[in-house]
Amino acid sequence: MSKNNVQNGEGVNETLCPEESVGGGEEAGSGDPGTQSEDPCGQELEEKVADLEARLAELNDQYLRKAAEFENFRKRMNREKQEAIDFANQSLLLDLIQTMDDFERAIKSADTSKDFSGFYEGVTMIEKRLSSQLENKWGLKHFDSAGEPFDPNRHKALMMEKSADITEPVVREDLLKGYTLKDRVIRTATVTVLMPESE
Repeated sequence: MSKNNVQNGEGVNETLCPEESVGGGEEAGSGDPGTQSEDPCGQELEEKVADLEARLAELNDQYLRKAAEFENFRKRMNREKQEAIDFANQSLLLDLIQTMDDFERAIKSADTSKDFSGFYEGVTMIEKRLSSQLENKWGLKHFDSAGEPFDPNRHKALMMEKSADITEPVVREDLLKGYTLKDRVIRTATVTVLMPESE
């Protein structure tokens, strides 16, 4: 590169922004002090900043929408869960309503006819039908304990008596029957218990 080329400004690194390149002395400083020459690098940065701000605003908007959708989903799930809990026993209650209707008809019939034996038979039939329905449809059934070994998981002793005829605690009588739901004890039987005299 010749000395003249350097003096004429040729060979200056073209990758530098205009404000970093060697200018023309008087031309750069001439003119109105309030007027500045165009700055391509500054303009490009401003465009990038504006683009990033727009992208940020878009992502923030998407986030707010997703957060609102999730909150609505959560509320809907909670509402549906509560409704499922509130109406879980609807079918069972409908069956019990039919039994209540049967009792009401039996009471009205007994009030009219004054026939105690007929009323007794009617109530017995209702009880058997209800027990059968609860067992076959819902898995609820009672268990008899008289004569069985005493089991604290199935029995609650209300009274105890000594007996020389046994070697282990045995249920003497059911005072209140126990119930199982699908083979799980949900109410222990209230019983009287025979205890060996040696204990």
